[in-house]
Amino acid sequence: MSLLERQLKAQQAEQERTSPPVPGTPGAPDGDAPVGTFVPALIPVPERGAKAPSTARSLARDEMLQDIRIRMQGEVINAFDTLLDGTSTDTRTKVEGIVDRVLEANGFAVTRDERLKLVQEMLDEITGFGPLEPLLNDPTITEVMVNGPDHIYIERAGKILRVDTAFLNEEHVLRIIDRIITPLGRRIDEISPRVDARLPDGSRVNAIIAPLSLIGPVITIRKFSRTPYTVQNLINFGTSTPEMFEFLRSCIEARLNVFVSGGTGSGKTTFLNVLSSFIPNDERIVTIEDAAELQLRQEHVITLEARPANIEGKGEITIRDLLRNAMHMRPDRIIVGECRSGEALDMLQAMTTGQDGSLSTGHANTPRDMLRRLETMVLMTGYDLPLRAIREQIASAVDVLVHTARLKDGSRKVTNITEVYGIEDDEILTQDIFTFVQTGVVDGKIQGEPKATGIRPTFMGQFARAGIQLPPGEYGIPPEDPAKPIRVQKGRFGLKDASETADASVVKLGVGKAVVAGGMVYISSIGPLDPETSRVVRGGIKEHTRQCLANLKARLEESGSSIEKVVWANWSLRDMSDFEIFNEEWAKVFTADGPIGQSTPMPPLQRRAGFRVAIGVIAQT
Repeated sequence: MSLLERQLKAQQAEQERTSPPVPGTPGAPDGDAPVGTFVPALIPVPERGAKAPSTARSLARDEMLQDIRIRMQGEVINAFDTLLDGTSTDTRTKVEGIVDRVLEANGFAVTRDERLKLVQEMLDEITGFGPLEPLLNDPTITEVMVNGPDHIYIERAGKILRVDTAFLNEEHVLRIIDRIITPLGRRIDEISPRVDARLPDGSRVNAIIAPLSLIGPVITIRKFSRTPYTVQNLINFGTSTPEMFEFLRSCIEARLNVFVSGGTGSGKTTFLNVLSSFIPNDERIVTIEDAAELQLRQEHVITLEARPANIEGKGEITIRDLLRNAMHMRPDRIIVGECRSGEALDMLQAMTTGQDGSLSTGHANTPRDMLRRLETMVLMTGYDLPLRAIREQIASAVDVLVHTARLKDGSRKVTNITEVYGIEDDEILTQDIFTFVQTGVVDGKIQGEPKATGIRPTFMGQFARAGIQLPPGEYGIPPEDPAKPIRVQKGRFGLKDASETADASVVKLGVGKAVVAGGMVYISSIGPLDPETSRVVRGGIKEHTRQCLANLKARLEESGSSIEKVVWANWSLRDMSDFEIFNEEWAKVFTADGPIGQSTPMPPLQRRAGFRVAIGVIAQT
């Protein structure tokens, strides 16, 4: 049955009803409508227990207006294509003619304001999304929820309110859903009773119908600002502070991998969109989403959108498929709108194989929950991976977690900025750099502000290596205290605390600690550091390998040994595809009967320091 046939049948059934719907008395939405915004006067069916109007006259008038709308709907549907021809002025003139003709033919008497409302409602049916049009045009509304034809709710200022707008019947709701999804090539019917889509302005739409929904068609629209929010907007909203944004800007520019976590409606996508504005304009960015929502302002952006299966169940293109394809598109960064399942594994691999500085979001209640969800999503791939290997991959890939939350008063805040810095005893190690501190509640509004926790992240040195000029005070993060040792957590790579005492020597990353015992010398990871400047040498894997071997030779001689006495070696490569070049340089120093060797994944600290290779050995003294 076509949409037109369904609509005409529904209208005929509506006219034959002996008792019209009783109007309800729900509360009006909070605040005044913006100037120029028209609010329709459709009367919803009341909730159970609602009282009918006290006078028969009011009931009769409501019945008359409902009858007028039903008759006009039929006229508009029959003349739909004709009405779309010509300019907007022509369309309005034609609609006014239909309204006047229906009123005159049936002897209806309406006021001037009622006539204007009827004309506007019909225009919304033709050029917009019917009863939803004025709600979508209201910039103070952030979410629209349709629970069947008679119950429409909105979210304004973080609060959910019911509005006095309604659809005529279920067929009316279905027609609006079809109007939303048809231009996108998507469908909804009994075989495929749910769909994700987007409006022309980028707002996200989810629709679900019978037999899955037992209350009629349900539409949920997450609205997005027509003008993307900026850093200053979120600061003004109290979502975050300037110091936190400066810190995150440095993280993005230094190519740290960032995950934004949070609950439903906490503002993850909005915050991700703002973070993406920090990406330099000369980089190639690939965005991947279920329904395209991100509004990046850079010039070199490729937007990919997943595709559902067709009516035959074929042709589905998932986010995971797009992620694999994106790896062949030479991206500098990859942004995945949201990781929900197996694509998390591909995202983690992208973050550790050349696409540093990538971004994504995920649903979670806390930063720790986000890490657990990533573990679960990786297991959803179906691969039989050990949990330790998964956690090592996560600890190596993810540098920063930004957690957003919608508080009880409806406000949205960044409650945590958390560093992921390693793994110990099979547990991923994290530490909060910033956290939201609540100080009280005044007039129902939560008071508080995000503050630096006093912990200095391990990747601060990477900012300087990336040429980022840190502001005075370094975002409120405590400066490095040379009187105290740098504590390096014991983890899967054998690193330990330097000491618990203030006068102990400081372990420096990449210098390598030498221990002589039992006629052997044990040297931990030697990095590609220039011995004069203590900075990572410039160049690729060849230059890094040569510097590592030179540093290793010097360290062995200091410890009473030499390259010729090495019996066992361990090397960590940032990218395993570099092994062939690494091996060429290795063979120039070690002959065919050289030491036994093995390769291990590079730890996060060395990866963040910019190492392409690190080498540790055991040698005879």
